[in-house]
Amino acid sequence: MGRSAIKSESALRALVQKAAAAAQAASDAAPARKGGSSNAARVAAPAAGEIRIIGGQWRRTKLAVLTRPDLRPTPDRVRETLFNWLGQDLAGWRCLDAFAGTGALGLEAASRHATLVRMVESDVQLAAQIKQLAQKLGATQVEVSRGDALAALQAYPAHWDLIFLDPPFSGQLFLPALKAAQAAVTAQGFIYLEAPEAWGDEALAELGLVRYRYLKAGAVHAHLLKKAEAAPD
Repeated sequence: MGRSAIKSESALRALVQKAAAAAQAASDAAPARKGGSSNAARVAAPAAGEIRIIGGQWRRTKLAVLTRPDLRPTPDRVRETLFNWLGQDLAGWRCLDAFAGTGALGLEAASRHATLVRMVESDVQLAAQIKQLAQKLGATQVEVSRGDALAALQAYPAHWDLIFLDPPFSGQLFLPALKAAQAAVTAQGFIYLEAPEAWGDEALAELGLVRYRYLKAGAVHAHLLKKAEAAPD
């Protein structure tokens, strides 16, 4: 083959590759057909996460949940440790999950036969999803409402045997939530607090609380609290 033929073939190959690249770019930029999905559509679609019930009657059950940038389902290890502290049978307990999020904590309590689990979540989509998860599990003792956590804590003084507090880490709700929970929990009840930093004895004492158990797991500081007048076991 002569030099001129080789040059012609190389030029033709370059033109074909350029045309193919242009066609692919046009295809990526085109709107998706009905029933299909473009790259942009795949990125924009909400991604679903997953939680797993650690113990109780629904042990190992996996549940699909929505994801949010500031939504942090309590890690499996932390939930397992928490219910080792509390015990595996919560029959007769009334529980309030004040910042329900994915519902992981409240559903764990229901799985362990808690008599009542009230779950409060301000996000309408998350609240609706928790209701669906409770229905899927057949958790008839679970009550879900969309509302304000502080208002829910203040509604029933000295009423709850177990209160879950897992406010947004970026917010300023920890202090008012702890104050409200101290008044809402029974004399021998427990408050579970999940926070981005440890709460010391002095700060808790000012709120009438004592630290009963504590765990640090990654960025999570997990506290199990009791009223100060209720001496730890």
